[in-house]
Amino acid sequence: MNPDALARAEALIATIPDFPEPGILFRDISPLLADAAGLRTIAMAMAEPFVGRFDVVAGVEARGFLLAGALAVASGAGLAPIRKAGKLPRPAGSVSYELEYGSATIEMSDDLPAGTRVLLVDDVLATGGTLRAGQQLLEQLGYEITGTAVLMELAALGGQRVCGPVHSVFTV
Repeated sequence: MNPDALARAEALIATIPDFPEPGILFRDISPLLADAAGLRTIAMAMAEPFVGRFDVVAGVEARGFLLAGALAVASGAGLAPIRKAGKLPRPAGSVSYELEYGSATIEMSDDLPAGTRVLLVDDVLATGGTLRAGQQLLEQLGYEITGTAVLMELAALGGQRVCGPVHSVFTV
C-alpha cells in the first residue's frame, strides 16, 4: 500500500474534542468517507491481508456498514450487515455484550450458506466488545471467520485482548 496515500487518508479523519462527552476525542471518519481516493485507499488497505480468503464482508452497524460496502465492492465480495437488535425482519442469531456505558445486542440473518468465508469489519477497535460479539454471532450462524479488520485501533484500550488479532489500518 502506498504510504503517501495512507497518510493522506489518515489526515482526512477529523478529531473532535469533548464529543460525545467531555474528555473524549472523537475520530470523525465522515471527511474520509466523502473523499473517493481516500475511501478507495483505506478499503484496499483493510482488505489487503485477506485478499482471496473471503467471500463476504460483514459490517457492524453503522459505520462498519459503510466500510464493509466499500471493501465488498473493491474486492468483488458480497456484503452481510450485522445490525442492532430489532432492526432485522428475520434475525437468525443474536449476541448481547457489554459496552463501556451499558450493554447492546447485535443480530444477523442467516442468508449465507453454512461455511461461507467472512471478513468482519468495523470502523474502530476500542475495548473489543463489539467485534468479539460480531465474531461470536458469525460463529453461531456457522460461518468461517477469515479475518477481522478495522480502520483504526485505539491501542491503549486493549481491544485485541478481547477479540484476538485484528488488522488495523491506523493506530491511535
